[in-house]
Amino acid sequence: MSFGETPITIVGNLTGDPELKFTEGGAALAKFTIAVTPRSFDRTSNQWKDGTTAFYRCAAWRTLAEHITDSLKKGSRVVASGRMRQHDWTTEQDEKRSMLAVEVDDIGASIRFTTVTINAKPVQKTGPAGDDPWAATGGAAQTGDEPPF
Repeated sequence: MSFGETPITIVGNLTGDPELKFTEGGAALAKFTIAVTPRSFDRTSNQWKDGTTAFYRCAAWRTLAEHITDSLKKGSRVVASGRMRQHDWTTEQDEKRSMLAVEVDDIGASIRFTTVTINAKPVQKTGPAGDDPWAATGGAAQTGDEPPF
């Protein structure tokens, strides 16, 4: 992780099945959203209360992206760690856009409320850039392109 990046760990549920795409250079990209709803115990009513749900747009690259789409689905409870990134781009109508998103470095199923079976696969580096997730995009979206998230 580089200096100045904001590390983040998210525990929540996928809001939909992860979407797998490939860049022009052949790098796999998984896009998905994690919903996080904080809960607190209300002693006066003796019940758990849900707070406001936050939705985190996430992306993962290469082998991790392929494993995510093979392993996780809508509703999966996950623990994801990565970096919060701001993405700026310009639309075809020359409108400037910006968004925060999480670039996921690692993710796994939470086994707090369920069990899972692990199927080990050999790890392969995909593409000439190896593990550099920004090599395929040049580090940022180009004018008129949607961001990688």
